[in-house]
Amino acid sequence: MTRYLFVGALAFATLGPAFAADLPQPMPPPPPPQAPAAYMPVTAPVYNWGGIYFGVNGGYGLGPSNWTAGTVAGGNFFTTGNFNVAGPVAGPTLGVNIQADAFVFGVEGDFDASWIKGSTNSCAPPVACETENKWLATARARLGYAVDRMLIYGTVGGAFGNIAANTSGTTLQQAPRAGWTAGGGVETAVSDDWTVRAEYLFVDLQDADLTGAVVTPMTVKLDNVSIIRVGLDYKFR
Repeated sequence: MTRYLFVGALAFATLGPAFAADLPQPMPPPPPPQAPAAYMPVTAPVYNWGGIYFGVNGGYGLGPSNWTAGTVAGGNFFTTGNFNVAGPVAGPTLGVNIQADAFVFGVEGDFDASWIKGSTNSCAPPVACETENKWLATARARLGYAVDRMLIYGTVGGAFGNIAANTSGTTLQQAPRAGWTAGGGVETAVSDDWTVRAEYLFVDLQDADLTGAVVTPMTVKLDNVSIIRVGLDYKFR
């Protein structure tokens, strides 16, 4: 009996692997379950602020003006003191941005028609003195920080405009003047091509020395003007 068991074990050890090779192989384990497509995380693209843009702006400006002492027939002409000037502004905007990570660097210019004006009766009663600004342009640098489609920026540069003045019944006198401006704003991309903005600018123009029929000479100030405006821009890609 022992001899038969030994012979059977030897035969199994010799022929077992051959028989096992002919048996069907077990199926591989199934792959891990995948999350449904609807639940796969999607990374939203980050907006690119770089490029050339063109648009329009419009808003409202207000501030003080005053005329300093001059001379009138028969005596001295005293200062008017500060009086208010105010009115709308509107015009085109052109600029270009360069973006590095979240920082946006750019230059921008605009040229606005202006209806900022005001008058006072305190100059030489009953004569009224009026100051006007008929156009205003700026050339500025911008530095901003972008949070995807929102840009928060500061801006500073040069300002150029005219100061016009007259007294009751006299011809309007005008002189172009340069100055400076600074401010800031918030801009939002409403699509890949269009942006909207709201901004504030402080404008300080040099004094104008003018002559007129009633007062000769007169120094007219138009500084400390605040402008609040909105803009719509198209960015070229």
